[in-house]
Amino acid sequence: MSFSSLARLSGGRHFLLGNEAIARGALEAGLGVAAAYPGTPSSEIVESLMSVKDILGIYVEWSVNEKVAFETAYAAAIAGVKSLTAMKHVGLNVAADPFMSAAYTGVEESFVIVTADDPSMHSSQNEQDNRWFGVHAFVPVFEPYDATEAKDLTKAVFEFSSRFKHPVLLRTTTRVSHTRGYVDLGPIPEPKVKGKFNKEDRYVVVPANARRNKQRLLQKWKEISKAVNEFPFNSIQGDGKSLIVASGLAYGYVREAVKYLGVEDKVKILKLATTYPLPRDLLLKSVEDVENVLVVEELDPLVEKEVKSILYDEGVKIPVRGKDLVGMEFELTHYRVRKAIAEFMGVRLLSTDSTPLTVDVKLPPRPPTFCPGCPYRPFFFELRRFLTQEKLPYIISGDIGCYSLAYNPPYNLQDVTIEMGSSIGVGGGLSVVTEDVVIATIGDSTFYHAGLPPLVNAVWLRKPLITVVLDNEVTAMTGHQPAPSSRRDGNLQPILIEEVARGIGVKFVEVVDPFDIKKVREVLKKAVEYVKTNREPAVVVVRRRCALEVVRDLTRAGVKYVTFKVLEDKCIGCGICYDWFSCPAITSLSNRKASIDPELCVGCAACVQVCPTKAIVPSEEYDQEEVEKYWR
Repeated sequence: MSFSSLARLSGGRHFLLGNEAIARGALEAGLGVAAAYPGTPSSEIVESLMSVKDILGIYVEWSVNEKVAFETAYAAAIAGVKSLTAMKHVGLNVAADPFMSAAYTGVEESFVIVTADDPSMHSSQNEQDNRWFGVHAFVPVFEPYDATEAKDLTKAVFEFSSRFKHPVLLRTTTRVSHTRGYVDLGPIPEPKVKGKFNKEDRYVVVPANARRNKQRLLQKWKEISKAVNEFPFNSIQGDGKSLIVASGLAYGYVREAVKYLGVEDKVKILKLATTYPLPRDLLLKSVEDVENVLVVEELDPLVEKEVKSILYDEGVKIPVRGKDLVGMEFELTHYRVRKAIAEFMGVRLLSTDSTPLTVDVKLPPRPPTFCPGCPYRPFFFELRRFLTQEKLPYIISGDIGCYSLAYNPPYNLQDVTIEMGSSIGVGGGLSVVTEDVVIATIGDSTFYHAGLPPLVNAVWLRKPLITVVLDNEVTAMTGHQPAPSSRRDGNLQPILIEEVARGIGVKFVEVVDPFDIKKVREVLKKAVEYVKTNREPAVVVVRRRCALEVVRDLTRAGVKYVTFKVLEDKCIGCGICYDWFSCPAITSLSNRKASIDPELCVGCAACVQVCPTKAIVPSEEYDQEEVEKYWR
């Protein structure tokens, strides 16, 4: 069943994604407002809430970035409306400014900040452990260990936040967010979506008020630190002379590992759902009559450090192990946890435990690449060709999004990619300190997320930078959420990038269709000449819709589109279409001639332009004009 089909159910057990379970818990807690910027592995939380907003009458928005999303949800909470904001771990960096101050001011109703961390960096540029944000800001941190617990814990932390009128941080990781579990549904109360803002000095964080806020915060923190000892999701389990402290996801691995190793009767487990502040009294109770302690947690040794500090302060002299056995980098696995516990307990692993399973099967390589029909492909193909043929010394300053795939062969067109919006900021810096042609490539959603301030800076300081905004009119990589550039949602006001660029003072602004390869080259050449001559920024908007959305819309509308084929007698086997254009729908035959897979081809026709012998043609006649409407 879809998430939206569960909106009217108040009971039963259903198989939900971890992120769906979090969304359900928020609804059962009485959520009124939710806001987010999409980012893997967090996106499905607000996607789920978005799917039921009209059914339940709650307010949900995709914001322009995480800071704005945070501020929207915070505004609801200080006006007495229960709220949630969700973001991937690096998104909290963007929202860090209001995050720190929100702890000082407190809130009037529940305010839950979900941070979805990404150990092993499956879809991220780092694997920062966002529990440290809680330490830094005096915000309590909670962690579910699986999808089943995620729903109930989310509901509980809404109540905790409401009780203390304080924001809380709910930290998940990829394996919690993106695995499924059985969830028992409860009733969803009538949501409150309108509140009243009471004007108080604490919300105006000028220094005099901030100092008073800090004193109130520290007093409240003492109360929170006591309350976590009674939090029902923390517990002491089993009995033994050895204690294993396990937080969040690690608890599930630990529970299975001790059973696998046959040491259940020798181990006591302290299960933690509140990783900051640590339940001090519960910890001290758990170490009674134990001889040693092992802390198992994902990523940084936050709990380990807290455990050692508390035991030291209390004069409890018990050896505490942790990251020396478990390791710090990357996500936990069953084997890593088994191995750490086996060494800690002095038991031997089975020989098969350390023997990797090998399969004698040679799979064809599948390097990451743009989707068939992706509008970025013809642009990067022509950019690569233009820079090579013109023999220009260049630096491509890239960004976070689908276009980061241009880092891979055959394009090799990302020289530096740091974070959202960095293409223009770093690119502007490089344009000042080098003599190379600097081109920043950034997507439309990312442009509105974090690209505007560095572009304003480049205009203001006249930095000789070419900014290419790849506008596919959607936030594509995270699941096709709308962006300010989206023109096909009648409920939203689209904002054209070229108008924004002109509005902030960019004098050279051109819009080009990436499927018009000749025009792409012409505009690139003009932009390079303009920047070299005028020593100020230029903006090129490369606009065509995401192929996945186009195919979806064509299919829904019942409009026929055809695939393309190769005329073998005209193909000379040059390899341009499959080696350099690199469409995954096009492969080479044994004689090097091209072949198009009709199962992958989406009929975009971009490859037609790159074929020097015009050997690529439609497989049958079709209404080209009608189909083209969906691409633009």
